[in-house]
Amino acid sequence: MANNWWEIQVLCDPALEDLVFLRVETFGCRGTASEMKGHSCLISAYLPQEQAHLLDLAALSLLFRQDALCVNLPIPAVQWNLIEEEDWSSSWKQHWHPEEIGDRFVVNPAWLPIPETDRLVLQLDPGVAFGTGAHPTTQLCLEALEMRLGYEETHATIADIGCGSGILSIGAILLGAKQVYAVDIDPLAVKSTRRNRELNQIDESLLQAQLGSIEMIKQLSPEPVDGIVCNILAEVIIDLIPQMDAISKPSTWGIISGVLLDQAKPVADTLEQYGWVVATLWRRKDWCCFTIRRN
Repeated sequence: MANNWWEIQVLCDPALEDLVFLRVETFGCRGTASEMKGHSCLISAYLPQEQAHLLDLAALSLLFRQDALCVNLPIPAVQWNLIEEEDWSSSWKQHWHPEEIGDRFVVNPAWLPIPETDRLVLQLDPGVAFGTGAHPTTQLCLEALEMRLGYEETHATIADIGCGSGILSIGAILLGAKQVYAVDIDPLAVKSTRRNRELNQIDESLLQAQLGSIEMIKQLSPEPVDGIVCNILAEVIIDLIPQMDAISKPSTWGIISGVLLDQAKPVADTLEQYGWVVATLWRRKDWCCFTIRRN
């Protein structure tokens, strides 16, 4: 029997989009999509049925209402219904199209033909993992990787902490990284990364994907890595920063995102406390991306 999923739909003012995305990601949704409906934004998010009860969904709806009131925006319309896995898959795919990112990438849904382009084609089937290229933080990370790796020959080894769909790991390999170690604490994310590795015909020895976090990186990599990419929630990043020294060397750089602008200062303060310098801070909508280096 197919698994059931909650489909949560939020019709809101476009200015509220980032806050809604943050709420559904924190809530544990495994797929999100947005589209314009007239002058409003319709956000669809998906969550396995067993992970939420009706009271949980009602509480989430209340948070959407409170967020809108706090920023003086119209209260969004929220609805949810149960759908089967096959319906979830087809609903998700209807919202997603090829997307050019930066100067080098085009992220292409795996179920569509490969486009004719001079760009690097990153084939992706996100499944239930975060990371499609549509979210500002993923775009910022890919563009930062492009700036770091895309314009000269590289032999970098990279750790992708919280790999999700594997989009950043695959992007790094396409840009010439020698080795990527991808980890996530969600088994479904690791499965998604491995599937997308196969879709892009990347050898398993070049992109190793395993369940875990920094301790697993230490087991996988015989020496400190050249670069670290981490696109997850700010609270998790702050907890990880003290551990990053264990996989770093004096020349190690990092790309950190998943951080809202009003969360940037505590993240930056923690980085500085543990010997990292913020080289640049990029923003898109209400999100930001740090490029960092060792002090």
